[in-house]
Amino acid sequence: MEKKINLLEEGLELKLDFDKISKVAGQAKGVIPVAVQNADTKEVILVAYTNELAFRKSLAERTLILWSTSRNELWEKGKTSGETFDLIEAYVNCEQNSLLYVVRPRRGGICHTKNTRNEPRNCYYRRINTVTMKLENINA
Repeated sequence: MEKKINLLEEGLELKLDFDKISKVAGQAKGVIPVAVQNADTKEVILVAYTNELAFRKSLAERTLILWSTSRNELWEKGKTSGETFDLIEAYVNCEQNSLLYVVRPRRGGICHTKNTRNEPRNCYYRRINTVTMKLENINA
């Protein structure tokens, strides 16, 4: 049986969601963006959102807990896939309206998507070809 792919997550068409911030502002009051960085590789793993509850819970438990703006609920990154993270450090920007979390994968994996070898990969696994404006999977 062939695996059905999610075209947004696995496809090669560039479909940027330029309305994401306005959707978040309209639905989820009291959130700020969080850039999440791998402590070992320094790669940016993802950009997500937190609210005060998720922020305090993440610091108290020393684990990556965010606020899902699409589901309007606490979201422990990787809980479903098993790719969870220890929170190592947290930084705030000068205007105190965004955070940087430095994390360490507990199992070594990062993203809920997998490559063809069924290995978790970094969430930024597609490069934009600036000539064709198509996506190139750099970790197939």
